Amino acid sequence: NKGFINKQGNLRAIFERNDDMGKLERRNWPYIYFFLLPSVIIFIMFYLVPILTVIITSFTRWNGYNIPEFTGLNNYIKLFQTKTFLISLKNLLLWSLIAATAHVGFGVLVAFLLYRQPIGWKFVRAVFMIPNVISVAAWAMIYKFIFHNDFGLLNNILRIFIPNLSIDWFYQSPAAFWAITFTWLFYAVVVTLIVLGDLMAIPTELHEAAFIDGATNWQVTMNINLPLCRNSISTSIILSMTARVAMYETIILTSRGGPGDDTTNLPLILVRAIQDMNYGYANAVAMIMILIGITMLVGINALFEERD
Repeated sequence: NKGFINKQGNLRAIFERNDDMGKLERRNWPYIYFFLLPSVIIFIMFYLVPILTVIITSFTRWNGYNIPEFTGLNNYIKLFQTKTFLISLKNLLLWSLIAATAHVGFGVLVAFLLYRQPIGWKFVRAVFMIPNVISVAAWAMIYKFIFHNDFGLLNNILRIFIPNLSIDWFYQSPAAFWAITFTWLFYAVVVTLIVLGDLMAIPTELHEAAFIDGATNWQVTMNINLPLCRNSISTSIILSMTARVAMYETIILTSRGGPGDDTTNLPLILVRAIQDMNYGYANAVAMIMILIGITMLVGINALFEERD
């Protein structure tokens, strides 16, 4: 009986302590809301309101000054009937596939090599970051000279093997598409750093246990390291693919979307619409970009979701 009474007393003390903690948390709620309020206000002012404005005005004819005139789906219908828009979607699809495979794959490969910490790996890691330290505009201008037909580094090297070679990379089809691609394809430092962080977080006990069981380095890499980097790889793919949706500076400073519309993309169409004072049409393009980005996010997360 005494034990039963003692247990009851302990349970009562636990419930009273939990009740006191609950009251303390409820007492702190006003302070929690107060400190969250600035973030909520900033989100509403700089994210929610502009997004709602884009959504609403994408269904209107609007020059940025007069009152928007509702036109229904006219902007979207006109957009999908435009050859330039269809070419930009094709380019986006190809660039996204290249980003998700070759670009991310190269970054993951470098991460796994650096994880082995060979001689000079810290130097390689530092050098690998240089393109991300330089601004996109400066990097685009550097590549404009590298791919120049007359005095560009690439053509001068190729002319050692092909003396009469003449390729104006950014202004000749289909070379322009691949010239734009090579400006970002092998610069995957963000992917490398994200994956390398995941690799560094893997407990060494897992590797030791695998080696004791007779696993080789290749088996450890494929069956332990790679699966445990699933989240970082999916994040890298999302970042790489969505970056292709918003790619603008490199194209406008090199090929300007040409030759013809061979390297055009959605941001170029959006900027041209703004320059023509056609904000309703521009916001329709922006809505397409937002929907594509959300689709990529949801699709990649679903693809890499762990299943039982």
